[in-house]
Amino acid sequence: MIDQLIIEFDRGLRTLFGEPTSLRPTPGADLPEEALSDEERRHAAGLMRVNHCGEVCAQALYQGQALVSRDDEIRQSLVQAAQEETEHLAWTEQRIGELGGRKSLLNPVWYLGSLTLGVLAGRLGDRVNLGFLAETERQVEQHLSDHLERLPGSDARSRAIVEQMRRDEAEHAATAVKLGAADFPPPVRSAMKLASRIMTRTAYWV
Repeated sequence: MIDQLIIEFDRGLRTLFGEPTSLRPTPGADLPEEALSDEERRHAAGLMRVNHCGEVCAQALYQGQALVSRDDEIRQSLVQAAQEETEHLAWTEQRIGELGGRKSLLNPVWYLGSLTLGVLAGRLGDRVNLGFLAETERQVEQHLSDHLERLPGSDARSRAIVEQMRRDEAEHAATAVKLGAADFPPPVRSAMKLASRIMTRTAYWV
């Protein structure tokens, strides 16, 4: 258990302060960089900062959930999903730099809060654990769809990244359901949406 905690602590440091890598090529990397106005560039950078922050939270959630999961198959699914989220982290960080933006200053706060939620969800049992994962991914998918509507139409490179992320998140949600995710009642889903809205609106600016 001590060894696992050390591994997770190291993973957290790398999530927050390391340089993430991707096994897959960055979506849209071969597309031309279209001219954007200063306002469009700031707006796109803000949206990609929100997406990057969401991936920091996803890493923490998966780590917390995997840490306490009692089922080997579920634990492996969480680890696999976390690997894909690391790729999302790399893609969004790269795009933020290309747009001249910066990552959220509150990433350590989001990370710790999400890690705590992940551990709590895992402690409630694997069905609840998977239900939390499925609902989170559904809401992330909706949030990414919203970003596709809000991103500048000429920003093809950001849009390619967000589109691939959306496909991956939908697969994560489907996997969680297949493994036996609990279906959360409307009040719980609404509370999760409220927390997500607070994070995304704050991360856009800070």
